[in-house]
Amino acid sequence: MSLHNSSHSVGLVTPQVALFDEPLALACGRSLASYELVYETYGELNDDRSNAVLICHALSGHHHAAGYHSEQDKRPGWWNECIGPGKAIDTNRFYVVSLNNLGGCHGSTGPSTINPQTGKPWGPLFPPLRVRDWVNSQARLADLLGIECWAAIVGGSLGGMQAMRWALEYPQRVKHCLVIASAQKLSAQNIAFNEIARQAIVSDSKFAEGYYLDNNEIPDKGLALARMVGHITYLSDDAMASKFGRDLRSGTLEVGTDDSVEFQVESYLRYQGSRFSDSFDANTYILMTRALDYFDLAREYNHDPVAAFREATCSFLVVSFSSDWRFSPQRSQELVDALIAADRPVSYAEIESNDGHDAFLLPIPRYLEVISAYMTRVEEKR
Repeated sequence: MSLHNSSHSVGLVTPQVALFDEPLALACGRSLASYELVYETYGELNDDRSNAVLICHALSGHHHAAGYHSEQDKRPGWWNECIGPGKAIDTNRFYVVSLNNLGGCHGSTGPSTINPQTGKPWGPLFPPLRVRDWVNSQARLADLLGIECWAAIVGGSLGGMQAMRWALEYPQRVKHCLVIASAQKLSAQNIAFNEIARQAIVSDSKFAEGYYLDNNEIPDKGLALARMVGHITYLSDDAMASKFGRDLRSGTLEVGTDDSVEFQVESYLRYQGSRFSDSFDANTYILMTRALDYFDLAREYNHDPVAAFREATCSFLVVSFSSDWRFSPQRSQELVDALIAADRPVSYAEIESNDGHDAFLLPIPRYLEVISAYMTRVEEKR
């Protein structure tokens, strides 16, 4: 039996497209007259529609969270280790929905799709988005699927911000909120990293002020550099040391030689950057990093996260990783402290890991055990 059809895989999945003709008012003051969202589902929705779980993706994520798109597909969905029969988010028990956010570049309406008013790609004319815009569009998808209340909403990093915004904006529509490697707002350092990445993109000669698709080009060098900058911040020093150390791919460090030196880590970063620039849209990267920068859960509550969380009625699981320095355990502990002060039910786990921020995507046994145990509680309390 192939991995595609094993008892622990959701198997072959087909993305679906939802079309929305009702205008969507956006936080920026503009609106989209119509839009499409691409999504996948895993498992079966039960008769009373009480077992639905929403997966919110992070910056470079998309709808393909589990399973395979074809028999020839060698790479499963980005969270395949966590979603499936008998896994932490068990598709024998839950109906899992994963979508590509509005503004994305994997099928949902965004900068790389056609603007119906011009007949050309939206490009830089696509409206700026906020996390609440994603949540509002996700609520419409839930309506379309007949889901009045999510058993759980799960998200890591930027996905965790969406899950928290759901808990505040639609408190009666979510019973459990799982916030993984996230924060109530970005630190100045995180905003700085995002700005450096954006500057790498806009400085590319092919960027053309965002109209590169009109020229049948992509700012591949700038986008690759942006990914390289981001990628090194997602890893920890220990992770990079154990993975690469100072190993050479070519050349020598011997004195008196003229050999060109290339470290393994240099080669790795260039590969990651090149692969990313082939699959991700530069305008989408700019849009999503700005949404990440602008997110501030408590802004409308006089910057008081306790007051913000008093709007929620669901239970929370907050998870952090010991070596994550972009979304450090301290940021998660701030969430937990605010939830406790707001008298919200909350569980917290700090997972020991040397993998940095990327740990939330990896099959770390203790991490999966925590998610699995909490999801068992979600099922018992449906």
